[in-house]
Amino acid sequence: MKLIIAVVKPFRLEAVREALTAVGAEGMTISEVKGFGRQKGQTEVYRGAEYQVNFVPKIKLEVAVSDELADKVVQTIASTAATGKIGDGKIFVLTIEQAVRIRTGETGAAAL
Repeated sequence: MKLIIAVVKPFRLEAVREALTAVGAEGMTISEVKGFGRQKGQTEVYRGAEYQVNFVPKIKLEVAVSDELADKVVQTIASTAATGKIGDGKIFVLTIEQAVRIRTGETGAAAL
């Protein structure tokens, strides 16, 4: 089992969700986060005054999938979230040691 964590631009969320549903990802957790990468924030203008935004708003998706589906999910996120501009995001893939569905007590891949 794999945990795929992706940080993407907020306006790409719905497209990514639809694409992941189409490839068989059955659930995901979404968080609104802020951060920065190589772009080190951005400059914005408000009422004629320029100011620096150090932390850029992003969406963090967490998707737990079987090993067989992991590569397809990563490719789907990467292709759907891409805009070709700086700040498109990152994807991290971690191994899940164990999963338990609290309601039924199922464990392992059955809990996903």
